[in-house]
Amino acid sequence: MSYCKFCQDLPEDNVHRYYHDFQYGFPLETDNELFERLVLEINQAGLSWNTILVKKDNFFKAFDGFDIATVASYPEAERERLLSDKGIIRNKLKVNAAIHNANVILDLQKEHGSFKKWIELNHPLTKDEWVKLFKKRFKFVGGEIINEFLQSTGYLPTPHDPDCPIYEKVEKAKKDMGIY
Repeated sequence: MSYCKFCQDLPEDNVHRYYHDFQYGFPLETDNELFERLVLEINQAGLSWNTILVKKDNFFKAFDGFDIATVASYPEAERERLLSDKGIIRNKLKVNAAIHNANVILDLQKEHGSFKKWIELNHPLTKDEWVKLFKKRFKFVGGEIINEFLQSTGYLPTPHDPDCPIYEKVEKAKKDMGIY
């Protein structure tokens, strides 16, 4: 067995290796976790994933643990706080998208019980169908962002190489959660 090419030579304490081995492709349990991943994927646009992984803890603190209701209710002062926080990506469009998208998720929770249930009700779709669906409601969600969000959460086929030892773990986790 060999690891996926992009991480096979990375030490175990590398942020990419940790993400690959324990997070990438594995289904998430809660709406807050899904929201966190969506915000991180949005913030990665135009930047390296390494930048996001290194700043992940800062994002968690800055966005109040990615509590959807809290982020959805941020007043202008909170937007300004985020835009001055050197620990995260200070991009007005991305900050505004996070707040807008938190409100969208609250609406989805009211309509469907949870963000996760909304995704599951629409699963499976092709990447293009997912992008079209997300663009109807969410901001700052292009094809690559949605592709990475859905691959990283188990709703699109895993990008792990079939001979990577993590591949089978991801597939088992998806099966255990009812994602095929």
